[in-house]
Amino acid sequence: MEYIKAKSIISNYIENNSWFSINYNMNIYKGCPHGCIYCDSRSSCYQIIDFDRVRIKENSIEMIKKELKGKRKKGVIGTGAMSDPYNPFEAKYMLTREALKLINDYKFGVSIATKSNLITRDIDILKEIQKHSPVLVKITITTYDDNLCKQIEPHVVTSSKRFEAIEKLSENDIFTGILLMPILPFINDSEENIKNIVRKAYECGAKFIFSYGMGVTLRQNQREYYYDKLITIFSNDTVKRYIEIYGDRYEYESIRSKKIKRFI
Repeated sequence: MEYIKAKSIISNYIENNSWFSINYNMNIYKGCPHGCIYCDSRSSCYQIIDFDRVRIKENSIEMIKKELKGKRKKGVIGTGAMSDPYNPFEAKYMLTREALKLINDYKFGVSIATKSNLITRDIDILKEIQKHSPVLVKITITTYDDNLCKQIEPHVVTSSKRFEAIEKLSENDIFTGILLMPILPFINDSEENIKNIVRKAYECGAKFIFSYGMGVTLRQNQREYYYDKLITIFSNDTVKRYIEIYGDRYEYESIRSKKIKRFI
């Protein structure tokens, strides 16, 4: 981990954003250590060199305070789009927690996307924000099977731990649901996997399950990285099936997508 300079942390106001009605984006961290083999943020178009290494933006809390104070429009601040706000360094530095305190102080709402159960630490602040503004938590779960989870998302808590976090958030009346994405062809697109996730989500009190398409996006260096991991974890045959069916297109929709949409 290292500190880097940044000109700003919170984006300009976004009107009628189709992505969960988020009005602002906030990323305190740059890069992510989760090691998910499918992560599109690793693509070279985002210009994040050595994506698996975490960097913290200097004076982030002071900058966030100044930026929130200067915003003319209240709204919902989204975080977790490019890097997980609850990466392992957050347990020590608590920058996301401090940012949530400021979001509460200045009466903004928040929309969080994460793969970490560390978010349950901040339930107290989320409940305070919820008294005046929207609070939405989206926890990504791609597979019900913890063993598969460890293969495709090697450095983050298992799916079962994430389900426990969903249950705890729901018990505290925090509006929480699942991002069921990406759907990886021939890997997590089985009917058994999807149905198990839906059933478990219901048992844990999740309010929604959202999937943007029924596939995965691959481009540039990320495609090469993904294929290398598939060979290591599964086999050459898996990659050959990808190449035969999808070539070098950007969107890799599961061949079972129509069936998945029906039974989901």
